[in-house]
Amino acid sequence: MNSFGTLLSGELQRMKKYNILTVSFLVALIWIGVLYFVDIEDITSVVPLLVFIDATSMSMLMVGATMFYEKQEGTIKTLLVSPISKSEYILAKAFANITSNIITIILIYGYAKIFKEINLNFFGLLGSVILIAFFHSLVGFIFTYNTKDFTEMLMGMMKYIFIFAIPVLLEQMGLIKNKTIDKILYIIPTKSSSILLKSTAGGLESWKIWFSLIYLVIASILLFFIVWKKFDDFAIKESGE
Repeated sequence: MNSFGTLLSGELQRMKKYNILTVSFLVALIWIGVLYFVDIEDITSVVPLLVFIDATSMSMLMVGATMFYEKQEGTIKTLLVSPISKSEYILAKAFANITSNIITIILIYGYAKIFKEINLNFFGLLGSVILIAFFHSLVGFIFTYNTKDFTEMLMGMMKYIFIFAIPVLLEQMGLIKNKTIDKILYIIPTKSSSILLKSTAGGLESWKIWFSLIYLVIASILLFFIVWKKFDDFAIKESGE
């Protein structure tokens, strides 16, 4: 546990060094700016949309950014002979991202509570963000494993957003009303992410919440196993052996 705490602290320091935390803070300020210019007092329906975008895209982006910086510095090569386990390394990266996401949520929710009207279950929102950010941090690992540079990783992330996130956002905003499409969207993880965030405002059928929760938990476990299994191949490739 102490080892993991040290790793997590080191990851946060690394994110600070690479200015990734600064970028994350600036993105949070952008979301607050969006809320400021939204011409409605009750922003209960708006916050889950912004949190959805942040928890999915920023989680993937931050993992990719830190790992590509580490590749440039040759840090990943040392992991092959390090006493740090693969699980500790992966979890430390994911939870460092989650910490950043939590800070963003606190800033957004705090602004909304003070200057606007919001009726969301904060702890439900927090729990949802932790699960969503964890899953998408693992997605970020997969993209990093399979791309040569950060630009290629960004392109992969944009494809993911275009295919999996934008249809869900359009459906959530009421721009897609086809029931068949709505049912098809349950196949993808971003739909479950959206439902969990939306459920914090209340009024959703319980089966949808349970389905989404179980879906993301199982998907996260399976994806963690894939990330864990492929890590050695990635580290060996980066070491040039």
